Amino acid sequence: MVLPAHVTVVEVGPRDGLQNEPRPIPLETKIELVERLAAAGLSVVEAGAFVSPKRVPQMADSVELYRRLRRREGVRYPALVPNMLGLELAQSSGVDEIAVFVSASEGFSQANINCSRAESLERIAPVVQKARERKLRVRGYVSCAIACPYDGQTPPADLVEMSRKLIELGCEEISLGDTIGVGEPDEVRRLVEAVTKSVAPERIAMHFHDTYGHAVANIEASLREGIAIFDSSVGGLGGCPFAPGAPGNVATEAVLELMERLGIETGVDRSAVAEIGKWIRTVLGYMSS
Repeated sequence: MVLPAHVTVVEVGPRDGLQNEPRPIPLETKIELVERLAAAGLSVVEAGAFVSPKRVPQMADSVELYRRLRRREGVRYPALVPNMLGLELAQSSGVDEIAVFVSASEGFSQANINCSRAESLERIAPVVQKARERKLRVRGYVSCAIACPYDGQTPPADLVEMSRKLIELGCEEISLGDTIGVGEPDEVRRLVEAVTKSVAPERIAMHFHDTYGHAVANIEASLREGIAIFDSSVGGLGGCPFAPGAPGNVATEAVLELMERLGIETGVDRSAVAEIGKWIRTVLGYMSS
C-alpha cells in the first residue's frame, strides 16, 4: 500500500506520559508542557483526565489546568473521561473533546476499572451519547490490543469486537493500544487487517509502547496498512499504572524522525519537540542526554 502523505501525531505526554510519575508535578509545569507542545505544531494534545484523584493523583488538577490553558486555534485538547461525573467536570472546564476507554482483555478490564468488558461498554455508553448530544468529539481507547499482563495474548476477535462496539456507540476514532509493548510488525499487520474489516482505517489510531524497542517498526508496519494517526509521548514518558512492566510510550521525537525519513508530512517542528523532551525530562529528574 502507498504510504500516507500526511500523518496526525496525537501527543499524549501530558496525560498518559505524566499519570504514572511518582512525585507531584506542579500545575504550572503541566500547563507549560501542553502549551509548548501545541506551539511546536502538534494539532492534538491530550492534556488531562477527569478520573478519580485517589486512583490517578497526577490528574487531580485537570479542572484547573483546562481552565487556565491558553488554547491555540486549530489545536484540539482532548481529555480522558471515565463516567458521567468526569464528563460534567470536563465540560465545565471548557473541554470540547473527550476520550473514553475499554480493554480488549477481561483481566485488564477487571484490574483497571473493576468491571468486565461488557460492563465497561455499558458504563461508557451514556457518556458517549451525552457527549455527542452536546456536540463533543469522542475518541475511544482499546487497551491490550495485542496482549494483556494478566491474560496473555489477546484473541484478535476480542479486539475487533470492542473496536466495532466503540464505533457503534458513537466514537469518531479509536486508538488501539499495545499496552505492554510486546507487538511485532507482522502481528501488527494482521491486527490492523482484522480490525479494518469492520472499521475504516481513517478512523483508527495506533498507540504503541516501546517496552521491547519495537514501537517504531510497528508504526511503519501500520503505515503500510493505511493507518495515518499515531499516539506518542514527548520524551517517551509514561506507562499505564495498572499494567506492570509497561513503561514508556513511544517517544514523539522517534515518531517524527521516522516520518521525516519516510517523507511524510506531520506539520510538527521536530527540533522544537526534541527541546521540549529534554526540558520535561530534566524537570522530572530524568537523564536529559
